[in-house]
Amino acid sequence: MRVVFMGTPDFAVPTLENIIKAGHEVIAVVTQPDKPKGRSKTMQFTPVKEVAVAHNIPVYQPIRIKKDEEFIEQLREMAPDVIVVIAFGQMLPQSVLDIPKYGCINVHGSLLPKYRGAAPIQWSIIDGEEETGVTTMMMDVGCDTGDMLLKATTKITREDTGGSLFDRLATMGADLLIETLKAAEEGTLVREKQGEAQSEYAKMFTKSSGEIDFNKDAAYIERLVRALNPWPSAYTHLDGKTLKIWSADVVEDKVEGQVGEIVEVKKDELLVQTGKGILALKELQLEGKKRMTVDAFLRGYEVKQGTILGKLEA
Repeated sequence: MRVVFMGTPDFAVPTLENIIKAGHEVIAVVTQPDKPKGRSKTMQFTPVKEVAVAHNIPVYQPIRIKKDEEFIEQLREMAPDVIVVIAFGQMLPQSVLDIPKYGCINVHGSLLPKYRGAAPIQWSIIDGEEETGVTTMMMDVGCDTGDMLLKATTKITREDTGGSLFDRLATMGADLLIETLKAAEEGTLVREKQGEAQSEYAKMFTKSSGEIDFNKDAAYIERLVRALNPWPSAYTHLDGKTLKIWSADVVEDKVEGQVGEIVEVKKDELLVQTGKGILALKELQLEGKKRMTVDAFLRGYEVKQGTILGKLEA
């Protein structure tokens, strides 16, 4: 197939590499514009662009496809058989959806229709789902509302973080897309409408999304910690400094205190009272310091029982 690939972050990279490996002709890669990074503000390629450049594939970076008639006309002239879209970051207008013979096929990081939107991987962990997966979908002008094609599922384990699930689903999505393209060529794809089934919009996270509200129950906070690892990370405040929480557990201890209070300091964990239950903090990172286990942290920083975590009141 003649493929135009649209994607931007790491999550899209395995799919692009699989398409190339499978022998399809990737005639163009479309990705978001380069962005400045770090103090030097050096312009950095997107992960997808790096792969495209390594394979000598032409790269296009329109700021807004919807308003770029010149680029849309370029797409028409390319005459792709299919446009594959995964974590691209822009909505496609009907004029683009109508171009390829086999349509625009999206790889989505959840089992549609429940989690539409930008961050389905993290929300599936936060909400306590037992399984998730990837779905290939025929795109329409809505946000993740097109007809479903193929699905692959995986269990969400108690050890899964947003990062580990991200990596697993990226690989699963890459394999599922190749299977989808094969079925499209053979004419065996079955389209299933999403209909009015229960759906939740998986809204995007920002750096401030990870601030812990200890009024929530311990089980919820533990899932939040895992879901937002490695980005944007769950955090609170200790003595006026940001304290990232990288690992935590729900424990059965019966001690009680006010919400957010460190009710007990143990050798390798700090027990914190939540709105329901006790949360044991296991791995921390204080502002300006390295990530470390609690036992290592306590060797260099004194934490007293009764300390209240959270922003200091003005």
